[in-house]
Amino acid sequence: MYSITLKSILNDVQPIKGFVYESVRYSAVMPDAIEVAVVAREGSKARCSGCGRACPTYDHAERPRVWIMPPLFKFAMALIYTMRRVDCPVCGVVVEKVPWATGKHGLCDGFRLFLAHWARKLSWQETALSFKVSWADVYASVQWVVEYGLKHRVLDNIQAIGIDEICVRVGRVFWTLIYQIDEHLTRLLWVGHDRTEETLLAGLNCLGERVCAGIRYVCSDMWAPYLAAVKQRLSALHILDRFHIRQQLNKAVDEVRRDEARAMAQAGLLPRLKKLRWALLKNRKNWTATERRRMGELEHSGLAAIRAFWLVAAFDHFWGYVSPTWAGKFLDGWCQRVRRSRLKPLKTVAASLTKHREILLNYFRAKKAISGGVIEGLNNKVKVTFRKSYGFRTDKAREIALFHVLGKLPEPELTHGFF
Repeated sequence: MYSITLKSILNDVQPIKGFVYESVRYSAVMPDAIEVAVVAREGSKARCSGCGRACPTYDHAERPRVWIMPPLFKFAMALIYTMRRVDCPVCGVVVEKVPWATGKHGLCDGFRLFLAHWARKLSWQETALSFKVSWADVYASVQWVVEYGLKHRVLDNIQAIGIDEICVRVGRVFWTLIYQIDEHLTRLLWVGHDRTEETLLAGLNCLGERVCAGIRYVCSDMWAPYLAAVKQRLSALHILDRFHIRQQLNKAVDEVRRDEARAMAQAGLLPRLKKLRWALLKNRKNWTATERRRMGELEHSGLAAIRAFWLVAAFDHFWGYVSPTWAGKFLDGWCQRVRRSRLKPLKTVAASLTKHREILLNYFRAKKAISGGVIEGLNNKVKVTFRKSYGFRTDKAREIALFHVLGKLPEPELTHGFF
C-alpha cells in the first residue's frame, strides 16, 4: 500500500514531456486555490513556438506565468511556470512552446476542452458561471475546438447531402445550411450567410470537386435558387423534401378555410368552420372525438375547406407507391382533380408539383432511402442552439456554435483525461 499525492495524480492524468511538477501547495494569495509549480526537466531543451524545433535557452522571463487548470472539488487549480526564451536559428529569439497551453491563452488546453464539452450541454453563459470563468473564455475555448475540428475533419464517403435554409434572426435573415445525411453519419458541413444561388454554389465549391463528384443524392425544398444551383453544379439525384410539400399543402388548406370563413361571416351565415382550423391540418388518425364528430357532420356539406382537406388527405397515398411510373400516374390524376376543384390556393400548389414532377419522382427512384425528416431534425437542433445563444452578438459566434453542436468535428488529442 502506498499513499497517493496530488502530484502523482497530475503525473498520471497530465504528464508533461520535458517538464516536471516541482510542488503542489495551497495558494497564499487566493483562497480555495491550489498552485502547481512546474519547472523544466534537467537537460531538456526548450522548443521554439514558431517552428517547434529544440533550441538553446536565451534567457528567462522576469515573472512566472499562470494558467488555469480544471478545478478540483472546491479548489481552483493554477499552473505556474517561468517561461524561457530560445535562440532559434530560423525564428530568432522567441518565447518557448509549452505542451499544456496554446498561444497566449490563460487557460490550459485540457481546461479549454473541458469547457467546450460542457458548452454543448449548457448555454455558454451558464458554463462560464458554473466554472467561474468569463464568457469570453468559454467562447475562445469553443472557437479553438471548432477551428481545430474544421482543419482536421475528413470529408470522405459523402453520398447524400441535405440543403435547407433557416431564419437566424428577426428581419427575415436566412442562412443556407448543407448537411451530410448518410445513414452512417449526419452532420453539418457548411454554413452560408444567405439563401441565393450564388451562396449555395459557393458552399458546394467549398466542399471541393472530389466531394461533389461522390454525391449521389441531394434533398432540398422547392426553393428555385437551390434547384438551379444543384442542377448546375451536381450530377446527383435531386429529391424534394416531403415536409415542405406537406407544409405547402397545409398552407393552401388554411388559406381556403380563412377565405371561406370570412365570406360566411360577411354573409351573416352560421360559422360552421369555427374551431376547426387544427382539425383541417391534422391527420385523420389524430382527431379528437369532438373533431371527428364535427368533421363527420360536415363531410357532405360541400364546403370548400372540407373539399380541400379531402384532396390533401388523398395526396398522402402518393408516398405509398413503390414504382415511379405508378406514382407519376397518381400525381397526374390528383393534379387534374385539383385543377377542376375551383380551389385557387390548391391549384397553385398543384401547378408547382406538376412543374417539379420529375424531381418529385426521384424519391421513388432512390428507393425511398433519402428523406427530409433528418434535415428537419437537424434544423430543430439549430433552433435549440440559437435559443441557448445568450450573449451571441455576431454571426461568427452563431456559426461557431452550430459547428460545435452539429459538426461532429474531431477534437484536439490531449493527455488530460476526464472520468
